[in-house]
Amino acid sequence: MKILFFAVLFFSFRQIAPAQKNKQNDESAIRSARESSNMLIAKHDVDGFAKYWLPDFIIVRGNSMITTGKEANIISWKELFKTNPDVFYIRNPSEIIISDNDSLAWEKGTWIGIKSYSKGGSYSAMWKKKNGDWKLQAELFVSLY
Repeated sequence: MKILFFAVLFFSFRQIAPAQKNKQNDESAIRSARESSNMLIAKHDVDGFAKYWLPDFIIVRGNSMITTGKEANIISWKELFKTNPDVFYIRNPSEIIISDNDSLAWEKGTWIGIKSYSKGGSYSAMWKKKNGDWKLQAELFVSLY
C-alpha cells in the first residue's frame, strides 16, 4: 500500500512541476508584454502597443468611458496623444493569475497617468492566450486620485 501511495505521489509531482513551469513562463510573458506596452505608450506608439490587443478588445477608462474594439481604441489613443502630446501612462502589475487551463489570465495593479498633472488608481486586465501569444481582451481602470 505504501508503494502505491508513493507511486501516485511521485507521478503527481511529475505532472505538477511542468504545469507550474508553464504558469511561471506565462506570467513572465505577460509581465514582459506589460513592460513593453508601457514603453510603447511613453513613445506614443499606438500601433506598437495595440499589437497586444484582441480584435474585440474593450477598455474602461478611469473616467468610466468605454471603448470597444481594437480599431476604435487605436483611433481613441491617437486622438488622445494628438491633443495631449506630453501624456503617458504606466501600469504596474502587482499580481497575475494564470487560469488552470492556461488560456486566460487576470492581472491587477496600479496605474498612473502623467502630463501637466498626475492621476492614477487601480486597474485589472483580462488576458487570453491565442496561438501561443498572450493578448488583452479587456482592461478596467479606476481613477482614485
